[in-house]
Amino acid sequence: MSSLVLRPFGSFQFLKHSSSSVSQVRFSRFKVYANSNDIVDAKTTVGGGESGLETSNSVISVEDDNKYDKSSTNASTAPVSIEKDLKKVVQKTAATFAPRASTATKNPAVPGSVLYTVFEVQAYVSMLIGGALSFNLVFPSNEPDIWRLMGMWSIWMFTVPSLRARDCSKNEKEALNYLFLLIPLMNVIIPFFWKSFAAVWSADTVAFLGMYAWKMGWLQRKE
Repeated sequence: MSSLVLRPFGSFQFLKHSSSSVSQVRFSRFKVYANSNDIVDAKTTVGGGESGLETSNSVISVEDDNKYDKSSTNASTAPVSIEKDLKKVVQKTAATFAPRASTATKNPAVPGSVLYTVFEVQAYVSMLIGGALSFNLVFPSNEPDIWRLMGMWSIWMFTVPSLRARDCSKNEKEALNYLFLLIPLMNVIIPFFWKSFAAVWSADTVAFLGMYAWKMGWLQRKE
């Protein structure tokens, strides 16, 4: 098969940068290959590098960026969907088992009302009394008794229901729903590892403050 090959010829190009007076010389080579089937293959090389290689690299990098964006988007939406499902389960469970109003009328314990203040004071006073009982400061005893047991469960029995009975905000109601389900689990599991009424009450208090800080946004920076 006959073929015709045109050897490379060179041409010089002078490029000047506006920032300096130094001129740069670039050498371009143009190769032409011909065969009997009249197929011509042209290839241009500038400055010793192939422009086609640079283009392919840029395309690959763009594709990789798109894949990374899609994967990061899917990873970010997964925790959001899990949190929504968990919120629905907690809300339904708390609405089923937690104390609620016996009538369908509007909750009279609105912010600023006397009933709202009574529920709020009752909640925090019961928390303090429960702490005193669990630490064996009130009705002290050398043996486990009903008073220390009530002090350990005071946050779940009195504090959470009292705060939940008010007409509170949506975020606060979600925090109380979580606490209504979380505290019993803690009070049952902790004694297996640490048999202390005071430790259980302290853990419940930390969970109470942590849940409020998360749902109410206490730790978020204000712009």
